[in-house]
Amino acid sequence: MAPFTMTLRPYRPLLLGVSLVVPFTLLSACASAQPTSNQAEAAETRVSAESSPTLLAQNTQSSTSSQPTQPDLQGHASFDAWLAAFKRDAAAQGISQRALSALDNVRYLERVIELDRYQPEFVRPIWEYLDSAVSSTRVRNGREKLAQHRQTAARMEERYGVPAEVLVAIWGIESNYGGNFGDFSALNAFATLAYDGRRSDFARGELLAALRIIDSGDIDAQDMIGSWAGAMGHTQFIPSSFEAYAKDGDGDGRRDIWGSIPDVMASTANYLARANWQPGQPWGIEVTLPADYDYAQTERRSSAEWAAQGVRSANGSSLPAFDSAALIVPAGAKGPAFMVGPNFRSILRYNNATSYALAVATLSDAIAGREGIQQAWPRDQVPLTRAEVRELQQGLNALGYSVGGADGILGPNTRNGLRAFQRDQGMVPDGFANQAVLERIKQR
Repeated sequence: MAPFTMTLRPYRPLLLGVSLVVPFTLLSACASAQPTSNQAEAAETRVSAESSPTLLAQNTQSSTSSQPTQPDLQGHASFDAWLAAFKRDAAAQGISQRALSALDNVRYLERVIELDRYQPEFVRPIWEYLDSAVSSTRVRNGREKLAQHRQTAARMEERYGVPAEVLVAIWGIESNYGGNFGDFSALNAFATLAYDGRRSDFARGELLAALRIIDSGDIDAQDMIGSWAGAMGHTQFIPSSFEAYAKDGDGDGRRDIWGSIPDVMASTANYLARANWQPGQPWGIEVTLPADYDYAQTERRSSAEWAAQGVRSANGSSLPAFDSAALIVPAGAKGPAFMVGPNFRSILRYNNATSYALAVATLSDAIAGREGIQQAWPRDQVPLTRAEVRELQQGLNALGYSVGGADGILGPNTRNGLRAFQRDQGMVPDGFANQAVLERIKQR
């Protein structure tokens, strides 16, 4: 998953007890709709695309999904009329006729709309996501890619302050090191979404940005390839992010995130640097919490303040010297805990999902030869389906814990209400939604 959000979106504070589950179909650049284990390994990426630089929902595409499925004749005619009006508007905004001619072959793709509207009923717990995203194969391949491009990665680390292994880890999570970054035309994808999508205004803006990129000479229209939702290249930039953060790393005068690894690494490093990456600081550290730890805390504190509460590193080392750090328990009180600093938040600016940021962080550690997560995940926990999350939300609302609409998504409001319910019931207020807490709500 890649740079940016609709524009560099303000970071949403991390909440303690994040109940992280990942859509079952969280596969980026998948070669088939029903992936084999190898395909899933090659395709695992972003978790919450809507808040990522790519603004993508998961890139679950099939080998034939880039072939247009035409709507009825009336709908096709309407799309052609919309596209003609868009061309006139784009011309009025200064887009050249050369770039506009790239729209002559643009087609409406029904498959894009199907994927945009798809909501998986089943979710994957964070440990299953990490099993795939940070697998031994991905670690081994990452080390090979780092060795292959070490001089380039080191040059970008020196220039931007972002460690080489972090750049390689994002590359691995986003596109399996370039093995799968999609086979959709970005122009087709954004034109389809702008005409008939949930985020029409956003997609229209991205389509204009894509035309400006063509105008700039960075890439030809036919080579502007990416995911079904328009994220492009090895580290999956959407066009507006490309305009803002892409860099020419090889000095050829073009920014090519499709074919130039120096450009890919420079662009990714620049994005993180602009997202307030702190050179020389780790992303965070796994910690152990005292028996009387108050899981209802959501504030950031300094490392010294967390230490004063009895927070200790899991491996016995000193805590990193953070002025402002959050404690997160992605699988609740029964799972691992982490103290995360500013660089973790920078990764979240790339994709605002804690499980994504943790995957990048731990994959980068593994590529560099550092130890992985020590504490066990609560693998006996059964995640809630979307229908069950809606039931949980409805139950919390009925009990007076206002969590907003019952949309089946475990967002901050739901977790806050859940923590309040857990506290009032004498449970550990970690905000982790599982079958046990749903049953308690139903019994009230």
